[in-house]
Amino acid sequence: MEKPIVLVIMDGVGKGDGGSGDAVAVANTPTLDHLLATCPHTYLKAHGTAVGLPSDEDMGNSEVGHNALGCGQVYSQGAKLVGESIENGALFRSATWLDLIDNAKAGHALHFMGLLSDGNVHSNISHLIALLKEAHAAGVAKCYCHILLDGRDVPATSALEYVEQLENVLKELNTEGRDYAIASGGGRMQITMDRYEANWGMVEQGWRTHVQGLGRMFPSAKAAIETYRAETGCIDQDLPAFVVARDGAPVAPIANGDSVILFNFRGDRAQEISLAFDRKDFDKFDRPGYTGVKFAGMLQYDGDLNIPEHYLVQPPVITNTLTEVLCAAGIHEYALSETQKYGHVTYFWNGNRSGKVCEELEVYEEIPSDVVPFEQAPAMKSKEITEKMVQAMASGKFQFLRCNYPNGDMVGHTGVMDAVVYGMECVDRGLKAIIDAADQYGYTVLITADHGNADQMTETKKGKTSVRTAHSLNPVPFIIYDKDHDWTILDGRYGLANVAPTVVKMMGLTAPDCWEKSMV
Repeated sequence: MEKPIVLVIMDGVGKGDGGSGDAVAVANTPTLDHLLATCPHTYLKAHGTAVGLPSDEDMGNSEVGHNALGCGQVYSQGAKLVGESIENGALFRSATWLDLIDNAKAGHALHFMGLLSDGNVHSNISHLIALLKEAHAAGVAKCYCHILLDGRDVPATSALEYVEQLENVLKELNTEGRDYAIASGGGRMQITMDRYEANWGMVEQGWRTHVQGLGRMFPSAKAAIETYRAETGCIDQDLPAFVVARDGAPVAPIANGDSVILFNFRGDRAQEISLAFDRKDFDKFDRPGYTGVKFAGMLQYDGDLNIPEHYLVQPPVITNTLTEVLCAAGIHEYALSETQKYGHVTYFWNGNRSGKVCEELEVYEEIPSDVVPFEQAPAMKSKEITEKMVQAMASGKFQFLRCNYPNGDMVGHTGVMDAVVYGMECVDRGLKAIIDAADQYGYTVLITADHGNADQMTETKKGKTSVRTAHSLNPVPFIIYDKDHDWTILDGRYGLANVAPTVVKMMGLTAPDCWEKSMV
């Protein structure tokens, strides 16, 4: 190894069109601009087949992106795994599915809970529809949907399109003796789908809505969405919780003994609500009268922590990760981010593995995120991340250091352009400090991202321009900064999985045969 390496991940920062909707271009980012003008760099594919998703129409996300960055390989991921399991029937032959169906046929209700969209990041409505139809064919009489509204991975106000699609299917399945209906819901950033224990209050409110039937009641999901939009002006992700009612009472709160399936396939925002259903010793909030249900996730969201205990589709088992290679070589590592992306530079980076590969060689550091709307504090913890990273560099203890700045993604999802621009400027100031530290202490710095977001804040369809809150399909930068070495990036088309092989090559180590090729 000539020099130790720092890898900076600018979460949600892709290469946009440079126009007024490209917050990366609009922001004042002198450091990033200078690096792109003077350093070896290329652009990496960060979506679709490059990260194991079914097609190049599928946008990348932070989970699969960090899997690819940290593992040097491309694995079939959530949506593709689930799609294959539904198509070949393996899901419906699984012991978990059969157990939940038998329980429902014995007199209990079957509930499906998850994100209602086709964003293919956390879930896909087509999976839900397939499960509903199979449950109907199996003879389940009572089946209810608890829908979380998206507006982040799909257009910001598209919820009614998905509700209409689901309602049409439910209408077809409501044959004689069957009751298939939407029971409750709300925006994904208001209820149920918290992650990394940043806001257990979201999960508690979701629990009260789905399980206890507590909340404002409406005759339908459509009526709830239309009413809340008129009253609040909220986009889908921020719509308050609602309960669908008949004759003045909730249609179907989740009752003790019922079968419950969380049909999200992505793990980060599925773990906390899974714990609330799955753990007898759960203590994050009170569950009055709750004695348990038969619960399953679409996937197991954390294999090491057994969350949840039962699941429908086996997740990918990723081996030969970068951390494994570096630990085998005795390399000391440091991983850093704030709560919102801490799991990405640890769990997802290490191939969906909790804990460390080697306690003696790895240090992980988490800076607690503030519980505040990101547009109100777009700097997030960029200053603290920068300070911690510079301290770690100055210590001389580590040969490979990585950090994630969440701003481009988390603030990008809000759709508030001014806030995203400011967030990007905060990231740029962090880059400047890390580059200065690299010069002072002798480091090579690699700068990249896991997917796009801040680079495309608007979209135009049928002549109408609207706010975009979803990830983009744009490539992401890969920059090498090294004042002491002239690195050359080889010709080729590269994706996120080419980063780990490049790190190993720069360190003079040998990559596993199963990895993609190095870019240098």
